[in-house]
Amino acid sequence: MLAPLVAALALTPLLPPRGTPPGTVVRPPRLDASIEVDGRLDEPAWTSAARLAGFARYQPTEGEPADSTVVLVWYSATAIHFGIRAYESHGAANATLADRDHIFSDDNVQLFLDTYHDGRQAIVLGVNPLGVQGDGTLVESGRSGGGFAASAVGGREPTDLSPDFVFQSKGRLTPWGYEVEVRVPFKSLRYQSADVQTWGLQVVRQIQHAGEEDTWAAAKRDAASFLGQSGVLADLSELHRGLVMDVTPELTQRWDGQGAGTRWAYDAAQWRLGGTVRWGVTENLTLNGTVRPDFSQVEADAGQIQFDPRVALYYAERRPFFLDGLEFFSAPNNLIYTRALVQPDAAVKLTGKAASTNLGLIAGLDGRDYSLAGDERPRVLMTRVQRDIGRSSRLGLVYTDRAEAAGSNRVLGVDGRYVFGGVYAAQFQVAGSRTAAGGATTEAPLWQARFIRSGRRVGFRTTFAGVSDRFETWSGFIGRPGIVQWNIDPNYTWSFAPDRFVQRLTADVVLDGTWQYQHFIHGTGIQDRKLHLNATALLRGGWTVATGWFIEQFGYDDQLYAPYRIVGDTGAGVVDTVAFTGTPTIPNSEVFVQVNTPQFQRVNAFGFALYGHDENFYEWSSAWLWVGQLGVNWRPTDQVRLGATYDWQRVDRRSDGSTVNVTQIPRVTLEYQVSRPLFVRLIGQYIRTDTDSLRDDSRTGLPLYRDTGSGLVRAGPRTVNDVRLDALVSYRPTPGTVLFVGYGSSYDAAGAYRLTDLDRRADGFFVKLSYLFRA
Repeated sequence: MLAPLVAALALTPLLPPRGTPPGTVVRPPRLDASIEVDGRLDEPAWTSAARLAGFARYQPTEGEPADSTVVLVWYSATAIHFGIRAYESHGAANATLADRDHIFSDDNVQLFLDTYHDGRQAIVLGVNPLGVQGDGTLVESGRSGGGFAASAVGGREPTDLSPDFVFQSKGRLTPWGYEVEVRVPFKSLRYQSADVQTWGLQVVRQIQHAGEEDTWAAAKRDAASFLGQSGVLADLSELHRGLVMDVTPELTQRWDGQGAGTRWAYDAAQWRLGGTVRWGVTENLTLNGTVRPDFSQVEADAGQIQFDPRVALYYAERRPFFLDGLEFFSAPNNLIYTRALVQPDAAVKLTGKAASTNLGLIAGLDGRDYSLAGDERPRVLMTRVQRDIGRSSRLGLVYTDRAEAAGSNRVLGVDGRYVFGGVYAAQFQVAGSRTAAGGATTEAPLWQARFIRSGRRVGFRTTFAGVSDRFETWSGFIGRPGIVQWNIDPNYTWSFAPDRFVQRLTADVVLDGTWQYQHFIHGTGIQDRKLHLNATALLRGGWTVATGWFIEQFGYDDQLYAPYRIVGDTGAGVVDTVAFTGTPTIPNSEVFVQVNTPQFQRVNAFGFALYGHDENFYEWSSAWLWVGQLGVNWRPTDQVRLGATYDWQRVDRRSDGSTVNVTQIPRVTLEYQVSRPLFVRLIGQYIRTDTDSLRDDSRTGLPLYRDTGSGLVRAGPRTVNDVRLDALVSYRPTPGTVLFVGYGSSYDAAGAYRLTDLDRRADGFFVKLSYLFRA
């Protein structure tokens, strides 16, 4: 009985108090060995492997001694191998039989492979204690890839890339913690064209049930670069990647329902044959092509509440063809938004790095349904080039072009990021658009300047940006065009001892001003003023609590309300139709509270609540605003996951307390992992929106009308009771080789939450098969 414990103690390393210094060089051995990836590090090759130890705490208290973790590294001619031994002092690890990329509620270890050794980007491979995989990418430009990388780099913007690298892993729980074995084929990686390779390496261990995070190379949160603090894998030689040629044909069939009431029939479409090809042109350049791709299995976007109609809702890319290498298209202000290529009939993509230059290029033909005239295939080109400068800085170029006979849009931009002093970063971007449509051609600019200080205690961020009201991008995403914005955000952080209830506290003050673009150009005054006072506390055990007070003043937006009219006695004793003109300014004051629980063994949750007086955008008057969001993820067994979210918004007039709008979006996701490659997913979503008849609430009280161009339409009451149900059975033994069987349907409910009385609008079944042929 004592043998496992004695063995564990013998393997436990003696930790230095502050972890392994950044830049530590490790030379893993090259071994001509072949092993079985079974989660047991008992083959002779592991006794010769390089040994990484000396992990240090990264969260919540930086630099403290960490749980014992050992990572073993060696490589063969065709793959690099990692063996992970994670020792536990907090109790049993969080470990479930999750689907791929759903492991980050579990304890996990993440390998950051900077294969170009430039300190700017890395492939991230994650495994939970059972060896279930998650992956992503990290780009050191303020954005991160994979849902997990954001926490590992201290709050950078998360983007779920999920590129699905092909690698093998298996793990097991042990009396002293867990052990995982990982094999990464060189075919699955991009790296330098050099006989002898040097890669950056960082290892992050997340101990979810204790709310802690460790790194192998001791990292500081106040550094401008996370990857710049990595260790080094040196003298990797004679790597044989071989021919990299992945061919993935796919076959899809759909049965779409149509009819009314009980008379419902299904029409089978023709079998759709498509596919993708991935060719490793060199070790660092990859060419992808696709013909008639199908994305039926991609989870539908979760519903969002749009409080401010001036700001468009953003939805992240989820489609597999575009996710591979998406990090090469990262650009400020989202000037490349791959979802703008909606349903390509064909597309090619070139990504990689050569001569210290990142290259990303997509060219495709979009579907006829997404052309201006409705009968063409728009030609789409998206190009992103970034050149390394110095140790951590970059200069970038972006060019996009979408054209057809009915019109075209081209955008050209230059941007850069300069890192200096360890904690300082300066960024800039200038761009211009040229749009030809309807016999007219317009040109317009966009610009942005940003300065960041990422201090351990004192931080500072300021952004000055402008987007012309005539700037257009048909291949990018601009959330709110036609404005100039200046934002200043100083912050201060207090860190406390590990045994204190509050581990870290950050307070910041945000000063924000927004101008309409033309008003700024002509110096006619600011539109919106904001003062936000915020505080965020990280508590012992992994709890996060945030609160804030918003003091704002919003100015009337004449462009937003240009179509509105008032019909009635306007006070002159006659009935007339006049343009709606709202009150000049609306003062706001509101508070919010947000709570995130730790990732407990079986459950985690979050909650957000905001209350105060804000603008009623429906009628441009002052209103009482309630906003709430609740979410819970429950894992009752190792194979079952239940996720539920509830978004709620209510807007009441301050004039008489009546309700202008109520929006509610409950969403439930149930997943059952039958085995590691096989899972079943059910999703239900309900969107309820009730909007009152609109009126000139701030002045005359008269009803509002909209000018549609062919007459006036009363802005009367509107009700939406939309129900969406989706089901998917997925069998995916490896990325690329899949069998999907799915069903999706949409319904109109007869009334609020009357889910037993549904009118089916549309539904359909689909089957998709694909197989990865790898040369």
